[in-house]
Amino acid sequence: MKYELLKAVYDCFYIPPELPTAKQEVEACHQTLIDRLDKPERKLVLQIIDAKDRIAEDISIDSFISGFELAWKLSAELNHYENERSVSRRTALGLGARFTCKKEEEQ
Repeated sequence: MKYELLKAVYDCFYIPPELPTAKQEVEACHQTLIDRLDKPERKLVLQIIDAKDRIAEDISIDSFISGFELAWKLSAELNHYENERSVSRRTALGLGARFTCKKEEEQ
């Protein structure tokens, strides 16, 4: 996988929801499949379910990584903005300008 470290962070911090109602529904449907289908058909349906579960997990991981990358880029952008702002302040202070807060202006 391309993002091994981010996958490890995901595995460390992601806590899947419990979803007891959905799990009970899955178990009930699974039991119905066992009762109604022969083994080859059951196996095929279970393979489809497993594939869908893998897709859902991959989408979840991809969503986490995309969110993490967005946060990282926002952080870098804010850091750049703060650095530019700091340089502007230092330049203005060097020219003898004085910054005041709103409270100082009112007094």
